Amino acid sequence: MSVLVLTVDQRDSRRGRDQVPTALELLGGVAALRSFERTAGDELQGVLDDPAALPAAVEPLLRAGTWSIGIGVGPVDLPLPPHARAGAGPAYLHARAGVTAAKTSPWHLRVVGERPGARQLESALWLWAAVLARRTPRGWEVADLADTGLSYDEAARRLGISQSAVSQRAQAAGIVEGRRARELVTHLATTALEEARG
Repeated sequence: MSVLVLTVDQRDSRRGRDQVPTALELLGGVAALRSFERTAGDELQGVLDDPAALPAAVEPLLRAGTWSIGIGVGPVDLPLPPHARAGAGPAYLHARAGVTAAKTSPWHLRVVGERPGARQLESALWLWAAVLARRTPRGWEVADLADTGLSYDEAARRLGISQSAVSQRAQAAGIVEGRRARELVTHLATTALEEARG
């Protein structure tokens, strides 16, 4: 059984407050095979088998800008324990190597696996992170409303601004590019998992 294991470590945790509870709350709605939970100290871990769940897990972590993210692609030892932190196998080892490398990598994110798909997935995640990094609070405001299904006209009424202002914010925030990036990340996560299973 091949999965995506995410090992996530808070950056500069000794100088700031513990952000693990906030992260766990944000990740609570992600469709995980094993839910995210604190492993030790300022680290958390989760196991995904649905490629579409990866962007849902990674986006809030990138948005927070305070995490090193390691994603391991590969098999796990079976039977898989009920808690993410108790698992073992290559995907866990890859995630551990990934989070260590992420501390000095672009966007503090690394994907590790034994097949080429892992590198391709990592490249797409880095490009998506670059789009998200340029969003201002106003851009996120529009993006969040658009993600609930509101049109730009409806978002404009909600925000009390013109539709053209919403469109300008959306363009500056790269909302269209962000949506495409989510699709690409899901596709490449699917490919990486299929390679690992093959």
